[in-house]
Amino acid sequence: MEREIVVLRLGHRKERDKRVTTHVLLVARAFGAGKVLIYGEYDEKLLESVKKVNETWGYGVEVEYVDSWRETIKNFNGVRVHLTMYGVDFREVVERIRNEKRVLVVIGAEKVPREVYNLCDYNAAVGNQPHSEVAALAVFL
Repeated sequence: MEREIVVLRLGHRKERDKRVTTHVLLVARAFGAGKVLIYGEYDEKLLESVKKVNETWGYGVEVEYVDSWRETIKNFNGVRVHLTMYGVDFREVVERIRNEKRVLVVIGAEKVPREVYNLCDYNAAVGNQPHSEVAALAVFL
């Protein structure tokens, strides 16, 4: 079964998050996500970096900026999973969504608005200790 995995990165801040968001893109690419949606400051250097990786290593991931994280989550046609430290164990979520064709994985850069927890079908915890969204995404994917 062909599965589409889309990652939504919330709150990218151009100067503060450039390395972390780059790593999010690399992890998404390496572990099979076909698209990363970014809500936050537009960053041409980030897009150039992804383009260079795709040119060097072959096409891996499409990147798009979105104007509204809220509408992106609401209108996603598939299961929506928010990665957080405050949720159901991610292994349980993986078992529940194993056969889903379309999955949106939501990760934050800064404090995630409470509404995200309510809009997603699952709030999945990858551990209960502080960690990066890059680590959470890698483990989940």
